[in-house]
Formats: sequence, C-alpha cells, structure tokens
Amino acid sequence: MTRIVSLVPSLTELLCALGLDGQLVGRTGFCVHPREIVRRIPKVGGTKTVDLEKIRALEPTHIVLNVDENRRETAEELAKFVPNLLVTHPLAPLDNLALYRKFGSAFGREREAEALCTRFRAAYDEALAATRPVRRVLYLIWKDPWMTVSRDTYISRTLALFGLLTLPASAADRYPKLADLRTEAAELILLSSEPYRFRERHVAEVAGLTGKPALLVDGEMTSWYGPRAIAGLAYLREFAARIPTPGSPGNPIAIY
Repeated sequence: MTRIVSLVPSLTELLCALGLDGQLVGRTGFCVHPREIVRRIPKVGGTKTVDLEKIRALEPTHIVLNVDENRRETAEELAKFVPNLLVTHPLAPLDNLALYRKFGSAFGREREAEALCTRFRAAYDEALAATRPVRRVLYLIWKDPWMTVSRDTYISRTLALFGLLTLPASAADRYPKLADLRTEAAELILLSSEPYRFRERHVAEVAGLTGKPALLVDGEMTSWYGPRAIAGLAYLREFAARIPTPGSPGNPIAIY
C-alpha cells in the first residue's frame, strides 16, 4: 500500500485534491490545508526541522519534498530508508501543469490531475487577458533581517503576471537579505503573510522607513503551488486591480 509523507504544505493540499488523503501518513506542522483532513494526519516536524525517526516509524513508501522548502541533507537521509522521493521545484506558474501531471502519474490519479490542469489553464488565461500598468515592488518575506525575493523565484514570476515587477532586478541569492529598505526604484512595498507573519502594525513601520505605500499580501496566494495556485491567480487579479494608481487619494492598508 502507498504510504505518503509530505514535507511541503502546498503539496499536501495537492495530494488531498487528487484524492490521496487516505494514503497520507505524515505531514509538517505547516501543512494546514485542507484543515479538516490534515488535522488527523500525524506531524513529523517542520519543513526544515524534520524528525527523521518519526518518519521512519511511519514506514512511508513515498516522501514529497521541495528544493526551496526542505534541506538537501534531509533528503539525503530520507533516501536511505524511503524507496521513493518526489522532489519538486516549480519556478513559474505554468510549472503547476507539469507538477499536477507528475503527481497524477506517480499515484495513479491522471484523470484528477488533468481536471486540475484544465482549471489552472482557465485561471491563467484569464490572468493574461487583462492589461495592467507595470509597478516596481519590493516584496518582503522576512524581518530582522529584512529579506526579499529575486526574480528567479516562483513568487516573482507569479507577481509579474499582474504587472508587479519585483526588485532587485538582479541578485546573487534567490532570497536576498537587505541592509535597509531605502530604495528609490520601488513604487510599492508588499509585506507577505508568510513565512514571516507581517501584520497591519508593520505597514506603518515600513511606510515610515521607505516613504512608500505599503500593502499586506496573502503569501499563500503568491507562493503556494498545487490547487491553491489556481485560487492565487484569481486573488492576485483582484489584488492588482485594487492597487491605486499614483496620485489617487488614500493608501490601502490590507488587501486579503
């Protein structure tokens, strides 16, 4: 029997969407969707703090991993006692199509995977249909130190679909640290709800430091793969439409 441990929150949700929740025997504490299903599945630590002995005791046949979210050394240790490792690394929205099909093929859920592909393609085409102004944004994912995303990331490429062009234009690291937030190039600062939990109180702090308008953004909708990526395209379509043009009165504080 197939026994799956997922170490990637968005892919835990994908497994459930494919009808594989009955074969999920372990997940991380960050795997919170779909809530009513995952609450009964044992936790095996965090995405980067995996309890290998807990996983060993579950006797999984498959482990689901992601290059950005899980440590390489964790994968190497798991490979010693788990027969099948599914390593993922989507870098752009359209990579979801290959991701759905990869999981569908691996677990005999091809029909369900194709249904997800159809839904994603429709949402993607709708996102492309609108014309939007290009806005240069600084997208913050962490505080103390401040951290952002490079353009070589799934987040940045997803935001670009909606005219939100992330800064810096080039960076040696995919998730660079920032010495400070002073940047003349950015027109707008976006504060993500994950992995750091930015809240409304941080909006005024960041606006004060930068002199630029700042908005909260739902990090699940910008960074999660799987079925949530479909919802994310609809969310970002509305989010981008509600950003005021320069010179319009008032600055929104939070759009969720």
